[in-house]
Amino acid sequence: MSYAGDLAPREAFELLRDDGEAVLVDVRTEAEWTWVGVPDTAGIGKGPVFASWAPVDPAAPGARFLAELERAGVTAGRRGPVLFLCRSGKRSVAAAEAATAAGIAPSYNVLHGFEGDLDEDGHRGGAGWRAEGLPWRQS
Repeated sequence: MSYAGDLAPREAFELLRDDGEAVLVDVRTEAEWTWVGVPDTAGIGKGPVFASWAPVDPAAPGARFLAELERAGVTAGRRGPVLFLCRSGKRSVAAAEAATAAGIAPSYNVLHGFEGDLDEDGHRGGAGWRAEGLPWRQS
């Protein structure tokens, strides 16, 4: 089952702002949250959910992730869209697919993630949430 689609970072932020049921799930690792920064959605009255997408068990790659979502109240049958964000927009696709398969829908991927792909010099930051000038902070 495929996820609902991809949203540009600004589209994702606007959906979060305008839809009271929308939730942002940051699927990066704790090290990324700590050292790179996190989306700061407090100004629109909702904080992101932090649930790392790190498949550990090949037989059930998203089991731990789905359990983290459930603990945060992001479950099947909830109302409103769920937007998944990672570093570059790749892990968040897998997370959105796993969530959709678990009945968490609509699930979206945030294109380019928090800091985008590597550029020709091996650096990130040319695309994504931060590059769009959307609110963020060091955690």
